[in-house]
Amino acid sequence: MARQRLPVPELFQAALDGDRSSLARLLSLIERGDDEAREIGRLAYPRSGAGYTVGLTGAPGAGKSTLTSSIIGHLRSLELEIAVLAIDPSSPFTGGAILGDRVRMQDHATDPGVFIRSMATRGHLGGLSLATPEAVRALDAIGRHWILVETVGVGQVEVEVAGKADTTVVVVNPGWGDSVQANKAGLMEIADVFVINKADRKGADETRRDLMQMLDLSDLDHDTWRPPIVSTVGTTGEGIVELWDTVLEHRAHVESSGVLAERRTFRLREELREIIAQRLGRRAREICTGDRWDELTEEVVARSTDPWTAADEMLVGLA
Repeated sequence: MARQRLPVPELFQAALDGDRSSLARLLSLIERGDDEAREIGRLAYPRSGAGYTVGLTGAPGAGKSTLTSSIIGHLRSLELEIAVLAIDPSSPFTGGAILGDRVRMQDHATDPGVFIRSMATRGHLGGLSLATPEAVRALDAIGRHWILVETVGVGQVEVEVAGKADTTVVVVNPGWGDSVQANKAGLMEIADVFVINKADRKGADETRRDLMQMLDLSDLDHDTWRPPIVSTVGTTGEGIVELWDTVLEHRAHVESSGVLAERRTFRLREELREIIAQRLGRRAREICTGDRWDELTEEVVARSTDPWTAADEMLVGLA
């Protein structure tokens, strides 16, 4: 309990010194998103920049968590320290994260070289918590330079993963079927690497041909990097070494070509815009109270003034 009462600078230093409970507490404060979260962001930013994020996404049931667990095992065999953010759907009643991802990765729970955290979406339509970029930055700042971000879905969530990851891995299964047909164009756009997981099942060869045909017919520029297709069996670890080697190849490509710098610049610009939008939204809620707000609302209802003129009056002097 005493640890939770530490001021943010002391909590941050404790996390830097390797205290896992302090790191967990920092991420909880980041999720909360109040003044303490901003303070953590100010402390973490100067220390960040060395980390590399790998996003894993795909339809529910694709076996992403099992695949992630196998990747963790491989990275630990290379003596790399890693962090995993498992972005789960929010409960409409509690806002809490589903902990299934942690259950599947429990073999690594006691490994000091692995830090796993489930984060709720908080109802965010894209499937990723607004706190995710700050959480990634905090993990980077304390020395976890490989960060896996696993999420779920085949819609806008993938677009968000692509925006917040340096390498995006799209996971599909044999016979991925009509349920994904409408989203194939989006998958083409955001995938840096395709994985056919559960490749020991019937239909894996057909799925590979399907993906290759989609890549051939897409109007995306594949002159510099054509997304490779890797077959894996997450439950046995088959194909994991090849998958990770492919991720490393993509990292080398984006670093040498300047694409990584471009992606990160775009990501920071979007994050800054989102921070400003959030703060303006909070300020708007603050000014939409009080006697003058009530008077203007009544005038609009009575049609003695229009909503635009009323809004202009409320915004006079807003800094």
